[in-house]
Amino acid sequence: MQKAGSRNRRVTILRREEGRDTANEPLNAWEIVGKAWASIRYVSGVAAIKAGAEQELAKASIRVPYRRDVVMGMRITRGEDTYVVDAVLPDEERRHHVDLVCRKLSQREVSS
Repeated sequence: MQKAGSRNRRVTILRREEGRDTANEPLNAWEIVGKAWASIRYVSGVAAIKAGAEQELAKASIRVPYRRDVVMGMRITRGEDTYVVDAVLPDEERRHHVDLVCRKLSQREVSS
């Protein structure tokens, strides 16, 4: 079992609001699902070319206490950093934690 002290980052878990605006476009708003103490560990970083500009791609593993309501596509925020959840890896045997495979978003991606 992971010691609670190693989960030393407070994160907010977000999901996209459902619905459409007056122009019938999907809402670009996020609602809070919950908050949790987490550990964040960067597992890789790569520079890539996107839209003609070099960008840093950072992958992180975020471990939160066990919960069943986090799914792929949700977002995790901590301070100024925003991550998108690419995969959810629950500890089904002991139900102590969920590991979230995430990608750190750029400011442009957060705004869009």
